[in-house]
Amino acid sequence: MPAPFKAAAVQFEPLMFEKERNIAGLLALVGEAAEGGARLIVTPEMGTTGYCWHERAEVAPFVEPIPGPTTERFAALAREKKCFIVVGMPEVDPATDLYYNSAVLIGPEGVVGTHRKTHPYISEPKWAVSGDLGHEVFETEIGRIALLICMDIHFIETARLAGLKGADVICHVSNWLAERTPAPYWINRAFENGCYLIEANRWGLERGVQFSGGSCIIAPDASILAVLDGGDGIATAEIDPAIARARTVWGEPILRQRRPELYRELMTNTFAWNPGDFFRLYGHQPLPEGRQAKVAAAQMHPGDDPRSNLREIGEIARAAAGEGAELVVFPELALTGLTRPSETALEAGSPIFTDLQSLATELKLHLVVGFAERDGALCFNSAILVGPEGALGAYRKIHLTEAEKSWAEPGEAWALFDLPFGRLGLLIGHDMSFPEAGRVLALKGCDLIACPAAIRDRFHAGHEGTSVAQPAPIPTGPDPLHWHQYRVRAGENNCWLAFANVHAPLDGYPGHSGVFGPDTFLFPRQETVVQGNGSYALMTVDTGSLGGPYPTHVVRRKDLVLMRQPHHYRELIAPRAN
Repeated sequence: MPAPFKAAAVQFEPLMFEKERNIAGLLALVGEAAEGGARLIVTPEMGTTGYCWHERAEVAPFVEPIPGPTTERFAALAREKKCFIVVGMPEVDPATDLYYNSAVLIGPEGVVGTHRKTHPYISEPKWAVSGDLGHEVFETEIGRIALLICMDIHFIETARLAGLKGADVICHVSNWLAERTPAPYWINRAFENGCYLIEANRWGLERGVQFSGGSCIIAPDASILAVLDGGDGIATAEIDPAIARARTVWGEPILRQRRPELYRELMTNTFAWNPGDFFRLYGHQPLPEGRQAKVAAAQMHPGDDPRSNLREIGEIARAAAGEGAELVVFPELALTGLTRPSETALEAGSPIFTDLQSLATELKLHLVVGFAERDGALCFNSAILVGPEGALGAYRKIHLTEAEKSWAEPGEAWALFDLPFGRLGLLIGHDMSFPEAGRVLALKGCDLIACPAAIRDRFHAGHEGTSVAQPAPIPTGPDPLHWHQYRVRAGENNCWLAFANVHAPLDGYPGHSGVFGPDTFLFPRQETVVQGNGSYALMTVDTGSLGGPYPTHVVRRKDLVLMRQPHHYRELIAPRAN
């Protein structure tokens, strides 16, 4: 096991057309970090040249092969200081004369490996082609190192590939913009894969584009170990490969709990065609006509008496229905309680479900309610969907925590339902710790994901605010819920997400239930979170289009889902190692 080591994230503002000045500045900052004891030093995306190039001809004087003159200058420093350096630069492949946005890992012995940006942002196609080297993890004397570049990390698949290949640390070089940083996406990718993330972002203004800074080092538990706001500088922290190799989220062995046999959809891209046409092909399961609807995420503290829980569910449902809700989502095990699920578990024919159905019929709304289900000798952690038209079906939790395995069996199938306003998918609690789960439902055409949950552990963090100026309406001030894992889950899948968590602060359940919008970077945010001691958050969701054959709303268009590169993702569906 490699020993703990000091790492550094370098923040820097390169200037276009001043390559020598940029390289000299980066070498000085890297040298300073190395003098301070850093063994792994990460610099920003395209740090040698700047980023906002108009076209291939404009960047042509500044591209280089790897290895080449620039990498050799950093290699000389790596040899002298016995460190590893990640450099972001535009690369030319001499064999094809194609250009790439690349990151290169350089060690004391020279170039260790290169990553070419696989998932382009809007600017790369002006001059570069998508990367063709896949997503590798490089074994070094200090640990296992993965490289990702900016937009790559929007896609859950890229960081998951790094985690599955054993990365201790993801070095993410970026020119991140349009939000306050450290970005929630950065935090999620470290957290969901149980590894460190070194974020080297640029700052400053280039061709009218304001970059966000916020370079940082993020621990596997989502803690920000070190961070810069604006300006050139260095953030340093210790990385312990042993912590990363435990691969835990909230103490759960996250990679061992994956269900790759259920992730086959990850190798497809159902949004490569007009989804209106695709999902009605052969007349099979067309998407419902989209429209606006009010959706509520409720929170409560269920006890062990199902009848008492049903009364509270009824009170909240009546209040939400009075405000026009068409769907109310309740927490995990809301009907049967949290403490003795195997004893309070209900069979499918239980009279209490008849009463729940009567409530939905009376109020003319749909209810998603978590409960412990008994089926013969087996128990499941389940959620039922009932509506005015009857019981539509149930979902059995696919990803169980280690504690849940003492009383429940895992489910074996995803659950989707077509409601009058859109396609609904169900997940429960710990399912959402697995980014593959939300992605599969998105690929199946879900407009909305309902997630009954009973999450105790931290899934959110605040931000003190940034001094980096941003154009309105991008927020820069303090935010107590800057990172909310379930907001990220909504945005990365271009789905609405109704997260209904248990609220019992004395027992460690924080609530923070809410309905989150399908576009992470749309400000003001399209979301609502339960405030104070409230019992639900209500949001008008929209799944409709403005007319014509092509969807005009991101929830139906699913831009981020469309931009995936499934040919890179084969390892995600490989059987789990014993």
